[in-house]
Amino acid sequence: MKVALGQFAVSREWQENAATCQQMMQQAADGGADLLVLPEAILARDNTQPGYVIDAAQPEEGPFLSTLLAASRGLSVTTIFTQHIPAADQRAVNTLFAIRQGEIIARYQKLHLYDAFAVQESARVDAGHQVPPLITVAGLQVGLMICYDIRFPELARRLAAEGADVLVLPSAWLRGPLKERHWELLTCARALENTCYMVAVGECGPKNTGNSLVADPLGVIIASAGEAAGLLFADVDPQRIRYARQIVPVLENRRFATPQLRDN
Repeated sequence: MKVALGQFAVSREWQENAATCQQMMQQAADGGADLLVLPEAILARDNTQPGYVIDAAQPEEGPFLSTLLAASRGLSVTTIFTQHIPAADQRAVNTLFAIRQGEIIARYQKLHLYDAFAVQESARVDAGHQVPPLITVAGLQVGLMICYDIRFPELARRLAAEGADVLVLPSAWLRGPLKERHWELLTCARALENTCYMVAVGECGPKNTGNSLVADPLGVIIASAGEAAGLLFADVDPQRIRYARQIVPVLENRRFATPQLRDN
């Protein structure tokens, strides 16, 4: 499987962001990518107004997602990203979409809301209540996660136990002391402890770090980006997955049951 990681700084205008996504989708397809991962919350952002990402939310049938679905028609690449969907009482749901050839093939509502580092995502965002599905891309099983989910090893282990070969993580990873270090440690740890590839994409710009990366099943970073916008390609090798699981059979040797989602 060939993956593309598209990081960019999300603007205030959804039309600009949609145009950027369309361009990256075409470039990923032209580059032979099977999978394109874009950042978290790519519909609209205004760093001077933290609540704008919620105020600008659009329903699934809104123009932003409709534009990306139309752009995906005729392209073999599967594209993954998140946008905010309006909910009751001026709230929203941070929702991951996987789209391919004009269709939504999977949805996932973010389970773990970012109530940390003096930020409270739950103030205006509702958490999801279902474990994300696996999707098949180029014959491999892909597990879906969003940003803060990376700090909770139970979700990655659940997806790996269900058969994930690759974990994807659209993110908007905030800058701050040790945050880039956390990003690398956590993504590599989730890859290594589950013998999966990790494809982690961060929004870049003045507020977030960028630093998109691919970690292989032995926790080795095989591709990484800096802080600037761009498209990064990497290869996911099924033989590397088989090799890692042969020499470090943690999924086979584990003694704990598969993690389950709490009711509340």
